[in-house]
Amino acid sequence: MQESEETSRRRDIRALLAVIPPAEALRKRERVVAEVRVRLKYNPEVKPGTLHLNPGLAKELSVSDHVEISVHGKRVRLKAVISEGVPRGEVWGSADLKGLGIADNSLVTVRASRA
Repeated sequence: MQESEETSRRRDIRALLAVIPPAEALRKRERVVAEVRVRLKYNPEVKPGTLHLNPGLAKELSVSDHVEISVHGKRVRLKAVISEGVPRGEVWGSADLKGLGIADNSLVTVRASRA
C-alpha cells in the first residue's frame, strides 16, 4: 500500500516539473540593452545639439532619431547622428556640452530617448 502511494507521489512531482521550461529555452531569450556607459569626446566636426554614434551602438540601443545622455544626475536630449567613423566605445559631442556641465573625455550613460 505504501509503495503505491510513493509511486503516485513521484508521478505527481514529475508532472509538476514538466511545467518548468528547460534551460535552453531560457537562454534563447534576447537581452534588450536599455543603456550603455561610453566615453564622450569633443569633436569640432560635430554640430551643437547633436551626438555622433557608432552604427553598432545605435542598433544595440534601438536609436531612431534622438538620444539621452546623463552624467552626475544631469540629463541632456540630443539629436543622434549615426557615423561610421566613431569608435565602438565612445560617442562624439560638440564643445557646447561643457556649458551644460559635461566635460570632455567623461564617462556618460547613453540611452534611446523615449519622447
